[in-house]
Amino acid sequence: MRTERISTTEPEDEAALGSLRPRTIAEFVGQDEIKEKLRIYISAAKARREPLDHVLLNGPPGLGKTTLAQIIAAEMGVGLRVSSGPAIEKAGDLAAILTNLRPGDVFFIDEIHRLRRNVEEILYPAMEDGKIDIILGEGPNAQSLRIDLPEFTLVGATTRAGLLSAPMRDRFEVSFRLGFYTVAELTRIVVRSGELLGIGVSPEGAAELAKRARGTPRIANRLLRRTRDYAEVKAEGRIDREIARAALEMLQIDEAGLDGLDRAVLRALVDKFAGGPVGLETLAACLSEEKDTITDVVEPFLLQEGFLQRTPQGRVATDRTYEHLGKPRSDRLL
Repeated sequence: MRTERISTTEPEDEAALGSLRPRTIAEFVGQDEIKEKLRIYISAAKARREPLDHVLLNGPPGLGKTTLAQIIAAEMGVGLRVSSGPAIEKAGDLAAILTNLRPGDVFFIDEIHRLRRNVEEILYPAMEDGKIDIILGEGPNAQSLRIDLPEFTLVGATTRAGLLSAPMRDRFEVSFRLGFYTVAELTRIVVRSGELLGIGVSPEGAAELAKRARGTPRIANRLLRRTRDYAEVKAEGRIDREIARAALEMLQIDEAGLDGLDRAVLRALVDKFAGGPVGLETLAACLSEEKDTITDVVEPFLLQEGFLQRTPQGRVATDRTYEHLGKPRSDRLL
């Protein structure tokens, strides 16, 4: 039986979430070092009347990679074309996109680590030389046609930079690693989103949502929307600390920001594997979850907050896990 989670994998109205995205670097909250570097790189590129160098954005889901790509295009004053690694199945698909770009456009590829190898190889000369090679015909009569492309900026986003091939990674002149947000930053995001949605959110209510948002703006905004639903039905539509706590209790988000799947992972480690170490495949099979869900969605926050350790032998529960689950450390088999 699969364990449901509310924070990152539930279906969501992306158009509604998109309305909350900041449009400029000035509106973007958090990631201060990245923003400062982007300001410099964008200003320099505009002064030279050149496209921005290719940019790689790396980090867990929901931290603002897509938003930053949109901001880059807006700040550069150019068009934005959006696709994803799994969606570009053939080299011809990529060639069609590249040849239809306008000078200076930003081409954003989400999940770029999932590009097929034959598609990826088309990108190499496009990124370096502004050209692509197309094969016409088959067999002995096949001919190679080289097509010039307009200058463009490729922005790639990935949650798993280690899966990018070295040739692809080396072709990005600018690379940023996005980190989790502080509670203060998420509180500002919740307050701003509340204003955009027309929701009255007290500073204490915003802080309560921020503390349980796993350091992730996307989750903070989703918790805000679910709490708004609760407040409109159970209260008078305004979110204060008590309403926020009640809504989060309904959503089964605890005070550490852990949801049902997080706790299921930790309980499996402690109850079924004596605290570990346990391999990823075994843990995923025990929970009837996909390995990628555990590695990309669950583990980054658990590692960040000290609930989990990775060792060469497998995953290991920490002292904080035992404390959070209310289990004595002596329960662990030695």
